[in-house]
Amino acid sequence: MVNVSIKRIEHDLFELSKFGFNEEDKGVYRQGFTDADMAARKWLINLLEQEGMSARMDGAGNVIGRYGEMDRPAVMIGSHLDSVPAGGIYDGTLGVIAGVECVRTIKENSIKLDYPVEIVGTSEEEGRFGGMLGAQALTGSVTLDWLEKAKDENGIMLKDAMAKHGLNHHDVLHARRAPESLKAFLEIHVEQGPVLEVEKKSIGVVEGISGVFKWIVRLIGKADHAGTAPMNMRSDAFLGLADFAHQIQRIIDEEGTDKSRITIGHVALKPGFPHTVPGEVDFTIVGRDLDPEIMKGLANACRRVLSTIARRHRLMFEYEQMSWLEPQYCDKEVVDLIEQKTIDRGYSYMRMPSGAGHDVQFFSNITKTGLIFVPSVGGVSHAPDELTHWGDIEQGTNLLLDCVVELATDKS
Repeated sequence: MVNVSIKRIEHDLFELSKFGFNEEDKGVYRQGFTDADMAARKWLINLLEQEGMSARMDGAGNVIGRYGEMDRPAVMIGSHLDSVPAGGIYDGTLGVIAGVECVRTIKENSIKLDYPVEIVGTSEEEGRFGGMLGAQALTGSVTLDWLEKAKDENGIMLKDAMAKHGLNHHDVLHARRAPESLKAFLEIHVEQGPVLEVEKKSIGVVEGISGVFKWIVRLIGKADHAGTAPMNMRSDAFLGLADFAHQIQRIIDEEGTDKSRITIGHVALKPGFPHTVPGEVDFTIVGRDLDPEIMKGLANACRRVLSTIARRHRLMFEYEQMSWLEPQYCDKEVVDLIEQKTIDRGYSYMRMPSGAGHDVQFFSNITKTGLIFVPSVGGVSHAPDELTHWGDIEQGTNLLLDCVVELATDKS
């Protein structure tokens, strides 16, 4: 079997990590459309050209390199180049550099392909402006209205951030790829969770991206003096929240699966004073599952339980659904191909969902897709101490190479 060079992957990842690296906390600060982000994109264009590929940046800031001049649909490999503030060196960038290494290895070994291979470093995946701009642009799922209004948490408009670097936000709409121009899209990514490490598996064969619903919930009671209000006469909003939190595991046991997740990520107590019984609590509920019917069951159960708890504690219950994203499945044939190539290599693996969003979920709307996970040590990601062992990266990239060659070759 042909193998990639982990030394080259390591070198390129460290070179890329220099863009936005902070010496103080050792984190990478390469948010979308910052100076560091754009410098990294120019670096990638140069690298792709050095490797003999044609390279360009489209109107959305995506960097795309192409190996092979054939006028046929391309097998695209990639992920994102931007980072969260104080991020690690593997999230997103591994998918880009692994793609580059696959093309290098194909060239070195004179492997004949019947379809071209493209490498993409997508833009603004981490949501500085509220979306996954690069992948959305490539798949035709971004609107002019959103482009005009999008801004970051500091009030900086997307269109202004792009203009600073010579990009016109109107050109984002020209980045769309016709479905017939792609044969498949493959992404390799660090898991960003602890499952593979705990299960002692080297490869995650991802079946799809979990759907997500987000609620803002409000429980309204009565603010009261913490010293004079008897315990049995209170309408304590916090107790309602606490009771619900204790019911989450039961809701999943009864309505969900081992792939289900329910999280309370943000809580605000009002009036928020130590000597006052909380009269109101606002909190978020985020639910996830790979099955849309399971998602509905989880949401309905949350609503029933909250209604019951509100009556018990003499509270009003209100909620607003902020978003509902349906699950996105990877292509079954590609998932099966990844699994078979993993078996052929003798690597340990498990099929699993992705609880986090990735570029691949948008590409699933226009082409066949596959997603490979490699373990994250301690489940850590989006942090300077994010780490994936080089041996796992090597195995994951070898697997990616095998799948790319298979997909880019006509079989008789």
